[in-house]
Amino acid sequence: MIGYTMVGTSDLDRSIRFYDPLFNELGLEVCWRDTLSVSWGKAEDTTYPRFFTGYPFNGQEANAGNGCMTAFCVDDPRKIERLYELAMQHGGKDEGKPGPRPQYGESFYGAYVRDPDGNKIAFVHY
Repeated sequence: MIGYTMVGTSDLDRSIRFYDPLFNELGLEVCWRDTLSVSWGKAEDTTYPRFFTGYPFNGQEANAGNGCMTAFCVDDPRKIERLYELAMQHGGKDEGKPGPRPQYGESFYGAYVRDPDGNKIAFVHY
């Protein structure tokens, strides 16, 4: 259903330094890159959803929307701990340390971070 998600950045190189280790850990690869944006996904599978970061098309300043978030499903809760650590090491900000979230379901486990531009992402297992 989803083709791609895009989040804005004010510094593409910094955004790449943040996202590259996370997507490498998730087994995703760079599918597109130019001077304005970069995407990760499965290069050989054009139907696999992609995640982009880039400069806003209208040339205005990037800003993160309150209430907007992209969640990445992870096959093993222990991997969420690693992803959270990588995010913190590469300029992320804590929005919720790894742990169970019983309010979302009995087996829900997740972590929440913001990238250096303030965009919110989550790593979840359920």
